[in-house]
Amino acid sequence: MDDELLVVRCQLGEREAFAELVGLWHAPVWTFVRRMLDEQRADDVAQEIWVAVLRGLPRLADPGRFTPWLFTIARRTVLNRLRHEYTVTETPGGAEEPSAGDLAEEVVERNELISALAGLPATEREILILFYLEDLSIEDCAQICAIPVGTVKSRLHRARRLLRDHLVERGYQP
Repeated sequence: MDDELLVVRCQLGEREAFAELVGLWHAPVWTFVRRMLDEQRADDVAQEIWVAVLRGLPRLADPGRFTPWLFTIARRTVLNRLRHEYTVTETPGGAEEPSAGDLAEEVVERNELISALAGLPATEREILILFYLEDLSIEDCAQICAIPVGTVKSRLHRARRLLRDHLVERGYQP
């Protein structure tokens, strides 16, 4: 309900409301983008997303659907960036594995998970991120990705299997 009120205030032209909205949603949006791209590109793409949100807010018909709308913009922006990079270079640039260095075992395991996640195809990776890490419903994931609910479920199943296979390959037990 707070998001809905902030969106309405933004639509009425309150700059402070937009600053509050960005304050609430910047971290989740940036985290989603970071999980799809590397850190350097995530900053640029996050800025593009907020510019698109600012431009599109007046046209948002249902302020109660702000979250799926926001992640739809984020998804499109990420895909546009990836498409552009794929056309510019012959070898697509994926997310880089963060360096684990000489850190605690927990950090190494987290890096393994990030690496495994980065190794998934983009469609499966985005569904895992939206569903598990952004905690969105299957219906919201379907709306954001503009695919049927059944497709979300099948992508989730395939993504979990691919992730499990990758981790087992690296010596982790299921």
